[in-house]
Amino acid sequence: MATRGILSLRFNQDHGCFSCAMDGGLRIYNTEPLAEKLRLDKDELGSVAQVEMLHRTNLIAIVGGGVMPKFAENTVLIWDDAKKKFVLELTFPSFVLAVRLRRDKIIVVLRTRIFVYSFPQNPQKLFTLDTRPNPRCLCEVSPGSDNQLLVFPGRKQGSIQLADLANTEPATSSSPVTINAHQTDIACLAVNQEGTLVATASVKGTLIRVFDTTTRKLLVELRRGADPATLYCINFSNDSAYLCASSDKGTVHIFALKDTSLNRRSTFSKMGFLGQYVESQWGLANFTVPAESACACAFGPQTSVIAVCVDGTFHKYVFTPDGNCNRESYDEYLEIGDDDEF
Repeated sequence: MATRGILSLRFNQDHGCFSCAMDGGLRIYNTEPLAEKLRLDKDELGSVAQVEMLHRTNLIAIVGGGVMPKFAENTVLIWDDAKKKFVLELTFPSFVLAVRLRRDKIIVVLRTRIFVYSFPQNPQKLFTLDTRPNPRCLCEVSPGSDNQLLVFPGRKQGSIQLADLANTEPATSSSPVTINAHQTDIACLAVNQEGTLVATASVKGTLIRVFDTTTRKLLVELRRGADPATLYCINFSNDSAYLCASSDKGTVHIFALKDTSLNRRSTFSKMGFLGQYVESQWGLANFTVPAESACACAFGPQTSVIAVCVDGTFHKYVFTPDGNCNRESYDEYLEIGDDDEF
């Protein structure tokens, strides 16, 4: 689904920035206001498959890939933008599918295994977790300091596992807890800032389920639509009051979580497969980006949602509690030049 040479897009932990991994290197943008903050071209990096920021720090994780990779695709490199050089290299037995960063951990996702290291000083391998085949490289970690929650697909189809990264003595991690979230394979995951909520969608893409990570209970079932779809991205707002989701239908849906009475209700309640009556809630608001253009979505300041698409377009919409949703800005972020520092 990559266009214009963009291989992946990802927001940082507070959604204030997003990174763009490209056949032509990498770029990092500030979202509000939209401005380019860093550009490393292919002569420095080759083509880049993945970029993961660590908040707004100078440390950036990079994985090569694409048409002209300069670095092996089984290697994670940490770029220190203050020193303008690579300061760490970790090599793995197979292709690296994803990297996630916390201020104290680096998590590396392979097809059937996840490695957890201490970070950033003198990284040590803390433990590894075996997973079912995870070609969608699904793995999220809560950025907050209190709850160090790692979420990834469970061994059983449609399940997720929750691991507490606070148990970091090598080889003594507590067993991950399992939640049976869907009947078909998990396609998309999100964790809120505090690590208290997790959202899941399956390959069917019609429902998003939100679970309490402590009680493991289903809190709310959100309906994206009636037709199957491929979900690209789910994100919580920083205060966990709202959730947004993007799919290959070209529509970004916004749901209320704190005040679910704002969501539209279906006229019928159905028996959920989890054994209780679950009333599907439809989105509070939605907007459309270029059809079938994959995009990452996240919440901006106040009640705004940002969508950044692989066709190079940037969309900002503002929504109201009564469901109005209006475009506030549109841009082509690849055309934006360098701006001030952070």
